[in-house]
Amino acid sequence: MRTLNGLAAPQILREKMIAMAALDLILCPEDWLRYHLFYPEWSAHVSLGKVDNGSGDHMFVAFTPDGCIVKGFDHESALSPHAGDTYEVWPGIYEDAPAALLAYLDDEAIEKDDVTFCIWREAGDTAWRKGEVHIPEGESDGSSFLLGTIYENAEDYVEWAEDYFDMPVEVEVVREIYKGSAITEQMILSLNAERNVEDALRELGDWAGRIGK
Repeated sequence: MRTLNGLAAPQILREKMIAMAALDLILCPEDWLRYHLFYPEWSAHVSLGKVDNGSGDHMFVAFTPDGCIVKGFDHESALSPHAGDTYEVWPGIYEDAPAALLAYLDDEAIEKDDVTFCIWREAGDTAWRKGEVHIPEGESDGSSFLLGTIYENAEDYVEWAEDYFDMPVEVEVVREIYKGSAITEQMILSLNAERNVEDALRELGDWAGRIGK
């Protein structure tokens, strides 16, 4: 579980999301079964990280020239727009968000109104921020849960991946990818001997030389 204050700065966060998405891609050929995804060229000058647990919960992280904005949705949260008598975004989630950053959530694929929390960090800012949101006692907006799916180090990722993908995962290779090393054919085969290397490298595109950069 992670609090807002424990979230890494945007550049470090971006590196971790790239690393996790690349690892998921290697370990799981089926893109629809992957938990972490990354789109390096979502739109002009914008890259997008995504977490999707396949059970109705998701999180989008947009890295933009104006800063970084995170939109998360926990489908079991009392703050879900589906939880009330009428479908509406919970008060305060978006009200204080900078307009320039909020505009990046307008893409239909991001499902802006399916939200239980939003946090942001403008370019040049030194802290993450969120709006004034009243969370009912005993309830959660899902932020600790979803931010906790961004694994801080190789060991944490391996512990999760071995359970999620039901396979052993070579921690030394994961450490190299977390450090930003270029991904090689041998690294792919060490992680997943059954993976089609050409397919993996094709899908990675130029990530292999960009992780951590």
